[in-house]
Amino acid sequence: MSNSIDRPVKVRFAPSPTGDLHVGNIRTALFDWAFARHTGGVFLFRIEDTDRLRVTDEYIAAAIDTLKWLGLNWDEGPEVGGPNGPYLQSQRLDIYAHWAAKFLAQGDAYHCYCSSDELEASREAQKSAGTAPGYDGKCRDLTAEQIAEFKSAGREPVIRMRMPDGSTTFTDVIRGELTFEHEFVPDFVLVRADGSPLYTLAVAVDDVLMKVTHVLRGEDLLSSTPRQIRVYQAMGVPESEYPFFAHLPFVMGQDNAKLSKRNGETSIAWYREMGFLPEAICNYLALLGWSPGDDRENVTMQEIAELFTVERVNSSPARFDMKKLEAINGDKIRELSLDDFLKRALPFLLKEEVIKGDTKEVEIIKAALPIIQERIVTLSEIPAMLKFLFVTNFEVEAESLPKIADEGAQLILKRALADLSNVNDWSHAGIEAVLRASLIEELGLKPRIAFTALRIATTGSTISPPLFESMELLGKDVVLTRIQGCLLG
Repeated sequence: MSNSIDRPVKVRFAPSPTGDLHVGNIRTALFDWAFARHTGGVFLFRIEDTDRLRVTDEYIAAAIDTLKWLGLNWDEGPEVGGPNGPYLQSQRLDIYAHWAAKFLAQGDAYHCYCSSDELEASREAQKSAGTAPGYDGKCRDLTAEQIAEFKSAGREPVIRMRMPDGSTTFTDVIRGELTFEHEFVPDFVLVRADGSPLYTLAVAVDDVLMKVTHVLRGEDLLSSTPRQIRVYQAMGVPESEYPFFAHLPFVMGQDNAKLSKRNGETSIAWYREMGFLPEAICNYLALLGWSPGDDRENVTMQEIAELFTVERVNSSPARFDMKKLEAINGDKIRELSLDDFLKRALPFLLKEEVIKGDTKEVEIIKAALPIIQERIVTLSEIPAMLKFLFVTNFEVEAESLPKIADEGAQLILKRALADLSNVNDWSHAGIEAVLRASLIEELGLKPRIAFTALRIATTGSTISPPLFESMELLGKDVVLTRIQGCLLG
């Protein structure tokens, strides 16, 4: 893709954050970042916020924070600066107004006074006639008298771009050569009646002025490409300097419909809150439509940057698989060093108020993390797994109580209490040796039967870290007290 130009590569991620960034947004940002890093180019971050009713400062701040959290550092844009700012479109309105006025003066654009009712009536007529829907060109060649009449009636015009007869052909790097007949690309609005620019004007002007060389974006924007090329033409940009386009495949849910909250969570903020690692999210999203070239599914950010090429992006829709994401996340958790694992675990434990964060508590958590690192797939599982270490008023979960109330379970607990009272080597190995000799070898119990009762009595649940390591962490006095408290007579 980059070999076709003699200019430095510059790609842009330009969201319009009307809420939290979603899976599709971030997959695009990741591919932009990876392409820039692979080619030694520039990754530009731009905020498209001309719709100030929906794009709030809060959402803009959240978008910036999300990219930082994911490690998708940008070279030009908000907080970083650069030679082509400002990087919020709401701060570039005078630039769009200048070009709109220029297009009017050149005859490439015109004022359109059609009301919404008239446009709707025209669409209904086209529908009835079976013709291509779109603006019918009614205001293309108004006389001075007609314009004066509209003005006297108080009508405020929009500015429309005039699409010439013929067609637009361009080469999409992923999809090959594409042609759009202009009969299906009617004259389009550049500027609303209130003077605010529409996406098609702002995005094209910014891409030219910011010297963007490659536009990677979602397939849903493919049909807008002829309109953007028309703006380039009106700006006087030579065809050799148009950006290259690559339209990324849709991300589909398990039901083969576009990913949405109905068929799979889309918000990156949700995945962050649930304890997915940023490197796992990027790893998985990189595989949605692209492959490193072998059967590997575990790749680092550095490997993504080294291996990524747009030519190897598949044009077919990609299917989002939560189980695969969870598997990758679990693998990434297991790769963490203990100190890194601790750093990432603490916020979840503090949020759930399992700990307050004092030094002693942190030391206990650090000792406990290795025994659950192989057992979890998200960080949000940690509080439930480790809360038994810190409860002041210990209670067994209600659904687990019947499992320690029968005669057999009570016998196990009494025998374990007696044998553990005499243990001097309170290590997980020492504890296991005593309990296996007593309950498995002497009483002939199956481990699942013997140790389930003990797990419930010491941790309060059937789900916990490995039993003997848990008992070691709790300490002898706590374990004996908890088992004693579960005896019924």
